[in-house]
Amino acid sequence: IVDILVAVEDPDDETGYLGAMEEVGYELRVREAGHRMFRTPERDVHVHVWAAGSDEVRRHLVFRDWLRQAPGDRDLYESVKRRFIGEKFTDMNYYARAKGPVIEDIMGRAEAWAAEVEPEAT
Repeated sequence: IVDILVAVEDPDDETGYLGAMEEVGYELRVREAGHRMFRTPERDVHVHVWAAGSDEVRRHLVFRDWLRQAPGDRDLYESVKRRFIGEKFTDMNYYARAKGPVIEDIMGRAEAWAAEVEPEAT
């Protein structure tokens, strides 16, 4: 699954993007305060819409940036994801919870790294 992050001024104001997303084939799957998640009918692409400048956007970008420069954690994350290939999760939330402890572990290192490279961002 490819995850894409889109930052908008107000995710709860769907007028600026909902129609366009549906028009190109994305299905709205999650509607939470401050967050929307769309996916393709094939379920191979997830698009998460968050508020620009939010903690969620920052957290995802720190995780991404850390994995780009930390081969050990990148390999760890890959191995956890590969372990679940073929698992039949009845709900994607089960999958997210299953990989959660590893993500939390990696995020601890990512946040420490981010505090060193961009102290004003933490």
